[in-house]
Amino acid sequence: MDVVDETFIAASPKVVAAAFADPRSWRGLWPDLDLDLYADRGDEGLRWTVRGALVGTMEVWIEPVLDGSLLHYFLRADPPNGSWPRRGPLDRLVARNPVRAAQREKVRRQFAAKRVAFRLKAALEDGRPLGCPPAGP
Repeated sequence: MDVVDETFIAASPKVVAAAFADPRSWRGLWPDLDLDLYADRGDEGLRWTVRGALVGTMEVWIEPVLDGSLLHYFLRADPPNGSWPRRGPLDRLVARNPVRAAQREKVRRQFAAKRVAFRLKAALEDGRPLGCPPAGP
C-alpha cells in the first residue's frame, strides 16, 4: 500500500519540523504504528521504519514553498501477516475480497494522513489572517 499526501502550511519548515521532533508525539499521530526513526533530516523532515498494524516505511518531507511549507507524507507498507485488518460489519465480505480490503485500508490511511496535516495546519496557522504571511522564523 502506498499513501501519499501533500498539504500547504503557512509556516516555515523549521516550525513544521518541530511539530514532529518529539518521539512522544508520534503515538498520538499514528496510534497503531510503532515507529523507529532512521533518518532525521532536520528542517526537511523525518523517515521511519514502521511496525505494528503495518510493516514498511513512512516519511514526512517538508519542502519550503513561497512563504510556508509543503508537507509531504509518504507511507509505503503492508499488513504484518499478509492480510488486511478486519473492521466493521462488512468484515466477512471484505475477507472474501482481499483487493477490496486493501483498498478500504488505503482509503482509511489517506483520511488519517489528511487529518494529521489539517490539525497541524490549524495549530500552526492559528490567528493568522488569511492572505498574510506567517509569523515566526
